[in-house]
Amino acid sequence: MRTAAAPGKGAPPAALPAGCWRALAFIALAQVGGMSTWFSAAAVAPALARDWGLSPAQLGLLTVAVQIGFVAGALAAAISGAADVLGTRAVFVAGALAAAAANGLLVLADGRLPVAIALRFALGFCLAGVYPTGMKLVAGWFRQRRGLAIGTLVGALTLGSALPHLIAGVGLAGQLSWQAVIAATSLAALAAASVVAIFVQRGPFEAPSARVDLGWAVRSLRDPALRLANLSYFGHMWELYAMWTWLPTFLLASLRAGLPPGDPAASRLASLAAALVIGAGALGCVAAGLAADRIGRTITASAAMMVSGASAVLTGLLFGQAPGLVIAIALIWGISIVADSAQFSAAISELAAPERVGSALALQTALGFLLTAVSIQLLPYTQAWIGWQGAFALLAIGPACGVVAMLRLRRRPEALRLAGGRR
Repeated sequence: MRTAAAPGKGAPPAALPAGCWRALAFIALAQVGGMSTWFSAAAVAPALARDWGLSPAQLGLLTVAVQIGFVAGALAAAISGAADVLGTRAVFVAGALAAAAANGLLVLADGRLPVAIALRFALGFCLAGVYPTGMKLVAGWFRQRRGLAIGTLVGALTLGSALPHLIAGVGLAGQLSWQAVIAATSLAALAAASVVAIFVQRGPFEAPSARVDLGWAVRSLRDPALRLANLSYFGHMWELYAMWTWLPTFLLASLRAGLPPGDPAASRLASLAAALVIGAGALGCVAAGLAADRIGRTITASAAMMVSGASAVLTGLLFGQAPGLVIAIALIWGISIVADSAQFSAAISELAAPERVGSALALQTALGFLLTAVSIQLLPYTQAWIGWQGAFALLAIGPACGVVAMLRLRRRPEALRLAGGRR
């Protein structure tokens, strides 16, 4: 399989194109708005459970449906090559507009779980046109500093994931309804489509549209370097979305155990703490992007996964302890758990053939998000069986496996394509 050529390790860095930072700012802003819809239902889960009479497992299905919908959309994009055949900006705008509609229609489900699940599936399918294409848009503007650029974009995704929790937490003080939280995130997705349509142009490094090649995805999985980068990403994804989905529930239960019985502040504090923990991951993404461009992708990603796995175990062990201590350790977890995410995407963009970067990113995210559907649904059963300590320890298996795959990639000659030779 043809792969992208790498610049020589000692070659002087090329000048960044004019307007690249402006483009990155607008793409990141759009990513915040578009991805705010992903966890909109999870952010109002207690209200949905009350109004619709849903069990924890049924609430989990609402997030799993988004994951599976995203997988379906990303696989469709990867197999058809839509991300590389069609205009990247057009795919992003269409995906964000459709996501806003699918998310907003949840308020009309009126407690009918099959309808709600179908709408969340449709939301995930639409978001497959937002996240991978956003990364392709950024890659089209950056050859140098790509780790930082994609790290910034994944940081924006992290902020978008935290945004509905922030809206819900702040809204609890003013008795904001769950329907208003859903509406606010839909408006954010509409704003995202407008930003890309008006302010974002195609980057100078974006490859020309490719021809349709339905066999490309299967052939790409045979490439050893791409396969190792994907395997490491899968370990990361096993942990990430299960943590983002269930951390608010963990924090609420832990705070209730650590605060005086019946303390009414527990729910609001849990929502705000969840927003802080998840949103702080944006700092990790940018910091890891800076580090990866200087010391290497594989080392940076491996270090982040080691910290994340250890934090997962420790956070579970601290259940019910002093709220400040629990939130502090969870904050370290929140920063480290997503810090490595952009480096897997950056690696794929450097290892894949330039005209197939969009499809390669779509395939990576499709398979990774398919795995998240398993860990998200498995975690509440594990928690009921052996407690939060065992449930979070189960998540730590993912980053442990990811470190092994990433260090194996580091030893391969193809790793010299990463970060301009900085493996």
